[in-house]
Amino acid sequence: MAIFTAETHQEMMDFLKKQTPHANIHVDDEEALKHSANGKAEDSIQGKIFAYVEVGDIEDIRGTLKTARKYHLPVVPQTADTSTVIGADGINGSIILSLKRLNRIKELSVDDALAVVEPGVINQDLDRAARKKGMFYAPDPASKPISSIGGNVSTNAGGMSCLKYGATKDNVLGLKVMLADGRELKLGGRTLKQAFGYDLTQLFIGSEGTLGIVTEITVRLRPLPQGQSVTGIAFFENMTALAKGVNKLRLSGLNFSMLEALDGKTVVALDQYEKTHYSKSADSSMLIFGFDDASEEEPKVSEKILKESGAWGIDITTDHEKAKKLIKMRQDMLVAVFAQSKYYIMEDMAVPLSKLAEMVDYIGQVAKKQNVDIYTAGHAGDGNLHPTLLWNNQPDAPEEVIEAIRLLFRKTLSLGGTISGEHAVGMSKNQWTVEELGSDVDQIQHEIKNIFDPLGILNPKRKIN
Repeated sequence: MAIFTAETHQEMMDFLKKQTPHANIHVDDEEALKHSANGKAEDSIQGKIFAYVEVGDIEDIRGTLKTARKYHLPVVPQTADTSTVIGADGINGSIILSLKRLNRIKELSVDDALAVVEPGVINQDLDRAARKKGMFYAPDPASKPISSIGGNVSTNAGGMSCLKYGATKDNVLGLKVMLADGRELKLGGRTLKQAFGYDLTQLFIGSEGTLGIVTEITVRLRPLPQGQSVTGIAFFENMTALAKGVNKLRLSGLNFSMLEALDGKTVVALDQYEKTHYSKSADSSMLIFGFDDASEEEPKVSEKILKESGAWGIDITTDHEKAKKLIKMRQDMLVAVFAQSKYYIMEDMAVPLSKLAEMVDYIGQVAKKQNVDIYTAGHAGDGNLHPTLLWNNQPDAPEEVIEAIRLLFRKTLSLGGTISGEHAVGMSKNQWTVEELGSDVDQIQHEIKNIFDPLGILNPKRKIN
């Protein structure tokens, strides 16, 4: 940001206020500071923002963008402020454009199996509203109780149900998006199929606010399953054996809704956090699996395959309360691991399903080679792993942790995987764009960015470097 005189700074603020009559504007106060750094003001590394603007309507969005264009200010879109990859932290001199007040469920149609929502609607709130009408919203990131649909769209969020129902991109039918120049585009629609024109809806999903501001989302809803809900656990000697067992389960033709993996260290941490006694050893890994509409045969067949794969401690239940406790274990995985140390980095890579066993084995090798404490869990059914690297005594990651991450990323790419399965890129991984995508694709990404945002004001330094 250029250095402005006090008079120019006041002129800019007066202009912003005039253009956003229904917004709550925060400058140099606790609210502005908190949202500048993903809720952790003391960790801010990007500098002082110009203003934190909670818009009240579409015209406030347009006015914020008009101000940004006039004075060439960066705009950082934000809703629930739960990014894990420095994707919504303030940038020096920027306007944080908060959409959290735009939180209405505008329509919930059972007949069309869809909902139309504003970007600030919380994922869990939408799902609960849908369930009251016999429907549900499938994407279920770990942040479901606190993350917004707008943020889920921005990052193409995933979750445990991706195995059966896909990620956010598979559940969005249409969008309304405001471009940096103030035009609002209507993309997609209300139909399950559409083959007219280029698919700009999918282009904006996962774009992390770098191409436009999502102002409305039409999402697909699904009828509540009518079959038997079944949840189970099984234990394996280690994560490599678990990964091989999961591959057999996937190829069996059974219609799992969940296949979640927790390594031995994570199970120990969960036992400490939940006051449970699941852990068998420091190495033995736990699989949590489920069907949301199981046939009579599916639990029996799954148990047979698990035993043939060397699993033990198999426990399959149809009891709703017991199932809730098992699922809560997986949902509490992050807080249980984070409780082990003040300092940590959780990563998010995905590999082809046939390479899952090789990848988890390599994670163990890197932990020993670099002498780094790594806890690994993830969505085993779709090859998405979340190794969490912990350290002590200093805020910044030590070199052995940084090197461990480099090794894990390069191994992931060598196996044909991606270093961002569902957490997006932000500023944490944008330096890896060329290495993952190649220089030609990187160039095209920048050209696309330039078409939609020629001034480069929308969430700069995120997604692409």
